[in-house]
Amino acid sequence: MSSAAMHIARTGLDAQDMRMRVISNNLANVNTTGYKRDRAAFETLAYQTVQAPGAPSTSETKYATGLNLGTGVRIQGTARIDTQGSMQTTGNALDLALDGDGYFQVQLPGGTLGYTRAGNFSRSPEGLLVTSEGYQVMPGITVPEGATAITVGTDGTVSATVAGQTEPSQLGQIQIATFPNGAGLLAQGDNYLTETAASGAANLGVAGLDGRGNIRQGMLEASNVNVVEELVDMIETQRAYEVNSKMISATDDMLKYVNQNI
Repeated sequence: MSSAAMHIARTGLDAQDMRMRVISNNLANVNTTGYKRDRAAFETLAYQTVQAPGAPSTSETKYATGLNLGTGVRIQGTARIDTQGSMQTTGNALDLALDGDGYFQVQLPGGTLGYTRAGNFSRSPEGLLVTSEGYQVMPGITVPEGATAITVGTDGTVSATVAGQTEPSQLGQIQIATFPNGAGLLAQGDNYLTETAASGAANLGVAGLDGRGNIRQGMLEASNVNVVEELVDMIETQRAYEVNSKMISATDDMLKYVNQNI
């Protein structure tokens, strides 16, 4: 007697285990600024064709359906759900949120460019606008020492009142990156994504134009994880895992019966 059913159930266990990891990561990042939840996508494994549909059944007739046996399931990939997170007011002049599509561009160690939705920025000792890890926001913007009343417009224009001047001075403009396929960006941890061949090259431009989101000063974008939805998915995954476990037990009992009685 074949143990193919046991193998198929094992692929189900592996797939549900991976889905649980995705759900677990979503729940762990429920309070992570700018985090976008992931969704696991399933696909069938190769089918074994025992009898092809349309094959001759007699000299005059053909099979209407055929006989195809599946070999299991696997996780095809994870899709990032880029819905907007809620806006949380912080009152910090260097906290920025994107209301709409796009990413802030950051220079990572080694010169690599990273992209993030987390806009909890600050000033370095040199006055540069940087992330909490100290990575420079691109294009570089320097806030002079003693500058006050820092404002960031919805289009990313950064202005401040410099000592000795009565009118605000423009310090630079934050640009927003969009991609032909944002789902193709590679997650690197620390809230950063990097460009890949699947994402296409970054298109930099002014916030609020060509489909890019507006910048909101003094606010941060919260995670878009819905705890209730994730808990429902967790229960569904747990039940599917249990069913596949029972399938292995049932198949084992069948094999045991054959071995003992035939």
